[in-house]
Amino acid sequence: MMPDTRTLDSLAADLDAGRTSARALVDECLARIDDKNGEGQRTFIHVDSEGAIAAAEAMDKLRKANAAPSRFAGIPISIKDLFDIKGQVSRAGSLALRDASPATADAPVVARLRRAGFVLIGRTNMVEFAYSGLGLNPHYGTPKSPWQRDVGHVPGGSSSGAAVSVTDGMAHGALGTDTGGSCRIPAAYCGIVGFKPSAWRIPLDGGVPLSFTLDSYGPLARSVACCVTLDAVHADEPIAPVTPRPVKGMRLAVPTTVALDDLERAVVEAFERALSKLSAQGAIIERIAMPEFDAVGTLNAKGGFSSAEAWAWHRALIAKKANEYDPRVIVRIRRGESQSAADYVDLLNDRRAIIAGFEERIAPYDALVMPTVAITPPRIADLVDDDAAYGKANILSLRNCSLINTMDGCAISLPIHREGDAPVGLMLAGAGGSDRRIFELAAGIESLVRS
Repeated sequence: MMPDTRTLDSLAADLDAGRTSARALVDECLARIDDKNGEGQRTFIHVDSEGAIAAAEAMDKLRKANAAPSRFAGIPISIKDLFDIKGQVSRAGSLALRDASPATADAPVVARLRRAGFVLIGRTNMVEFAYSGLGLNPHYGTPKSPWQRDVGHVPGGSSSGAAVSVTDGMAHGALGTDTGGSCRIPAAYCGIVGFKPSAWRIPLDGGVPLSFTLDSYGPLARSVACCVTLDAVHADEPIAPVTPRPVKGMRLAVPTTVALDDLERAVVEAFERALSKLSAQGAIIERIAMPEFDAVGTLNAKGGFSSAEAWAWHRALIAKKANEYDPRVIVRIRRGESQSAADYVDLLNDRRAIIAGFEERIAPYDALVMPTVAITPPRIADLVDDDAAYGKANILSLRNCSLINTMDGCAISLPIHREGDAPVGLMLAGAGGSDRRIFELAAGIESLVRS
């Protein structure tokens, strides 16, 4: 299947000009989901065909009456399985929640998407309880990355189905989450764009948490502009086109600490090629030490925030349904059981100090630039029954992205590989609150680094 390259802007233009309709877009997405030769059965945990068709027909009538809630009304998007959608069960990719009561209301971020007229096509598959960067799910299957699909490579996690729904045209944008890279890793492994916003900008209500300290809700889509649009809706901000920054004069810092360790050769080649292109166009690139990144390993030595906060949320459920958890997930959650209250207080204090040092160090620069992921997507078959291989690949998948969550920052991943090559992502990152600047920088370099 050829990748779907339509953007939210191009689809909105087609809807406005009458070249397509919301119903036609939904029918097309549903057909791709139902394709027996495709990834639909592994990409979606629940498909709301009836609801999507009804919403699409409503948006077509509103558009005909010049009353569409936004120019994007009627465009189908997917929702990660951990968000509440009224009347549906939020399983979070697990069997342990399959008999939970249906949600009585939409999560705020879902309600905002619906209010803008986006059509919710279905709930996407994910790593159980969002606790891995690879994308494997033993309960509902693992959707394959579009790269060498006949071989079968991981899609990245935890928003695995979110990314594949976009690459395969089963949705035209996706709502995901990012606690340690769960929007950016699948974006990098599937060759699309993923954005992790400043966590405080978007309410976390109505979502199954992994770590309420590190969680953030973000978009996966086909372009920077698509992510800008979805992010504005998520944050309940006006939808405004981003102005690309000129590459000439950009001040970009490459952190040499941790982020460049143990890179796969294909990642090194793509990353250095992207840096060369940026430098040739006048970007000022400096390689700097980042001791705060070294401190993250010590911070997480006992499991960090994720295991402590996940254990607090899961302990009652585990007491009843431990046998229904993915063993690779529950073992990570249980690490939080051994953390003391004093350990947790130390985490909070140490993180504040690390963030302060990080923000002071990067202040002279427009952004940090580094590989999104240290490796290219591993083969699914190599990880299913090999815990050691799984553990190593998971650490290398999460490492770079999780640094930014720990620093309370924001970041975007852009595809930089050549067509046909293994997918590689380039991450631009900044301190918390610099979301708009990161979007402007990304928009300025997007076409350059993709070529």
